[in-house]
Amino acid sequence: MAEFRPADVNARFIGIGEYYVGEDPMTTIGLGSCIALILHDERHGVGAMAHVMLPESKGQADRPGKYADTALGVLLEGLERFGTRNGSLRAKMVGGANMFGFNDNNLNIGERNIEAVHMMLDQQRISLIAEDVGGKVGRSVIYDPGAGGEIVVRRADGACVEL
Repeated sequence: MAEFRPADVNARFIGIGEYYVGEDPMTTIGLGSCIALILHDERHGVGAMAHVMLPESKGQADRPGKYADTALGVLLEGLERFGTRNGSLRAKMVGGANMFGFNDNNLNIGERNIEAVHMMLDQQRISLIAEDVGGKVGRSVIYDPGAGGEIVVRRADGACVEL
């Protein structure tokens, strides 16, 4: 069974709207409707994570990690510095819960975030190989690029899964 033990890992904390590209372990907590978008390059042992809050930036460029339509671009730019190309990347996605039980898709930010990330990955032809999304439960994530891209997800209901 996977364990979620952020205290054991010297991980970089990725806050809402933030992102990181590199070799260090990464963590983000409290994903409700937000998405942790994770890109991994096994060959180079590097990766990237963005804590995406909203599906579209609507022209706001101040925090590109905050929006699904801009986060992927800044992650890809950062990964290029490590010699990574789209063809060697694999994506994983966590979060996108419907925390407030909205049935109207316009109000369900989690579902809109999931759809926006899928669309951006498809446009860049990056394979989404695993996801733990939707539902009504929050999540936290630890990702370690140096450990083969291992991702451990801790759900607010106590479940712990490895992607």
